[in-house]
Amino acid sequence: MSELSQAAVERIIKKAGAERVSADATEALAGMMEEYGILLAKEAKKMSDHAGRKTLRGVDVKMAAELFK
Repeated sequence: MSELSQAAVERIIKKAGAERVSADATEALAGMMEEYGILLAKEAKKMSDHAGRKTLRGVDVKMAAELFK
């Protein structure tokens, strides 16, 4: 079970242009988004640790995202 709400994921899929969305599509995307989010957060944590901070900032997340482009 994902931490992300199915309704929020469904809205994201619809913003991408889908008219109708199945429950398994929302579950699949939610799972993938959660996996990517965890991976990204771990890399961002490394960035904040390297900077000597306990607080993870938006800039850390953005820098970590650049690694996965």
